[in-house]
Amino acid sequence: MSHPLIARLETEFGWPRLATMDEVKAFTTAPGAHCLFVPGDPARNLESADVAVILPELHMTFQRAFDCAVVDDAIEAQLREATGVLKTPSLIFFRDGQPLGGIPKVRDWDDYMARIPQILNAIPAPAA
Repeated sequence: MSHPLIARLETEFGWPRLATMDEVKAFTTAPGAHCLFVPGDPARNLESADVAVILPELHMTFQRAFDCAVVDDAIEAQLREATGVLKTPSLIFFRDGQPLGGIPKVRDWDDYMARIPQILNAIPAPAA
């Protein structure tokens, strides 16, 4: 299920919707840092729309230090389990195909400002 504010990320910002784990791998192994937005069910979780509004602001605030994509509900559970970021909505950051960390639920702006640099400066764990 989608929400107009989540759909806007694709239509207005041109961010891809990742519907397979192969698409996640291709997106997250590209050079640079990446943020995957895992919205959850916006009908059950009103915070999903809030994060859909916050993420473009974070993207601009951090001067596009990471690119963004929306995770399709078809693979949400699999991605959440693989990364250990189980709550939705969530932002999960990657570099070199490896998760760096995640921020579940809506946070205060100051929390985003503190946590995102920490996550982006993290060194990915080697692939098993």
